[in-house]
Amino acid sequence: MPAKNSLKNYLENSYYHLYNRGVEKRIIFLDQQDYLVFLSYLKEYLLPKNEKLLNKRLYDPSISSIERDNILKTLKLNNFSDEISLLAYCLMPNHFHFFIKQKSPNSIDTFMNSLCTRYSMYFNRKNKRVGSLYQGVYKAVLIENESQFLHLSRYIHKQALAFQGEALEGYGGQPSSYMDYIGKRKTEWVHPEEILSYFSKDNPSLSYENFVKEKDDFEILNNLTLEEN
Repeated sequence: MPAKNSLKNYLENSYYHLYNRGVEKRIIFLDQQDYLVFLSYLKEYLLPKNEKLLNKRLYDPSISSIERDNILKTLKLNNFSDEISLLAYCLMPNHFHFFIKQKSPNSIDTFMNSLCTRYSMYFNRKNKRVGSLYQGVYKAVLIENESQFLHLSRYIHKQALAFQGEALEGYGGQPSSYMDYIGKRKTEWVHPEEILSYFSKDNPSLSYENFVKEKDDFEILNNLTLEEN
């Protein structure tokens, strides 16, 4: 029988909860370097690539061979900024969550396979290990209504805020998009605008920050969430 939420039916311009965790629930982010590497991959895939500027720099005779190699590597990388919009995320020691809008058909699959394979290769090389890093293929669940749309972001951010671990500098806890939502950070490849449009900027009781701190109401999410961590 297929694992929960492993069978995927992707729709254009639709919203999804994507998640996965380590095989046997093992830790997949061992230290701050691991978190930063994973975040750097997200940035490379989701931040629009200025190919015109990169090509211009590539043929500048003053650049070093190292910079030239880095530019060539960047130009070859897949970029999903026109296909995927990341609304919210959090990275936990043994799993991760993404709240994604897919703007073109089947782009999620290519994006997730590229990201997860690339990080797995980095992790295995760093730790001199072989084999699968993840508990099967990533899971994807379609967001079906407005309540799920709002509460999924809260679920994701509450996970990051509740975890009592070593904070990653600039994140106030586990790496997540929460700081982008409360105006304390601006990440170019994270897009909180759609969700924040439901909340007040002037009335604290109606703010997104207050919404996240309210009592949990996660039964609204039904089968959208990760099984037991």
